[in-house]
Amino acid sequence: MRAIYPLLLLGMVFASGCAVQPEAQEALKPAADTTGSETGERTRARLRTELAAGYFERGNVNVALEEVNLALRADPSYSPAYNVAAVIYASLKEDRLAEQNFTQALSLNPRDSDASHNYGGFLCQRKREPEGIKQFMAAVRNPLYQTPERSYVNAGLCARAIGDLAGAEDYLRQALKVRVNYPPALFHLADIAFTRSDYKAARSYLGTLTRLVAPSPDVLWLGLRVERKLGDRSSEDSYALQLRNKFPDSAETRALLAGQYE
Repeated sequence: MRAIYPLLLLGMVFASGCAVQPEAQEALKPAADTTGSETGERTRARLRTELAAGYFERGNVNVALEEVNLALRADPSYSPAYNVAAVIYASLKEDRLAEQNFTQALSLNPRDSDASHNYGGFLCQRKREPEGIKQFMAAVRNPLYQTPERSYVNAGLCARAIGDLAGAEDYLRQALKVRVNYPPALFHLADIAFTRSDYKAARSYLGTLTRLVAPSPDVLWLGLRVERKLGDRSSEDSYALQLRNKFPDSAETRALLAGQYE
């Protein structure tokens, strides 16, 4: 699996197509004021922000940007709109504007874990891993954050990208403490165990994972190579058969047929 860092609200992961990627491919869900005290300006900003998110998810980036700008015109203090704007600008590789909007979102609401998570993903994608990890950790410090396991997994990916395997494992285990048997954490722990030549640990993680979710090409390929290292030809052949039958056009199947196991 490629080390990609999903932006929580865009379906961006930071997505490699792996079935066990961090759950970043969710709808953009700007925070809403549901207390009944929302002003007219705030209501317009919220609705425009929600429209922007919807258009972005459907790939209509230009209209999404128009909507988020209308949201900010209605209420320049509405922090979720800056978060969505940042995500849109990040997708357009407008890094300066993306960072400005992430910073403004967090200035208006320092406890916005979605914005912190997205900003962390942006920073890790731009090879600013230590800064990105700080943002992921800022996200999980909020006790009201509903999905800290995603931020822990992405912090792990970010740490691994700079060669910090011990740190990566720690973040991934934190994800499992928050959400037991969280598939992305299991996969990446298996992958790190394989890198460390701890093939039995890798097998154990993958065994749990494949009982929970239908395996993707990434999972089958890793499992095949683990069993090859352990010398279990029957299990290796089982993984190979699944890979060829279920994903005949995948890069992993091409590697298998070419005998490129490393």
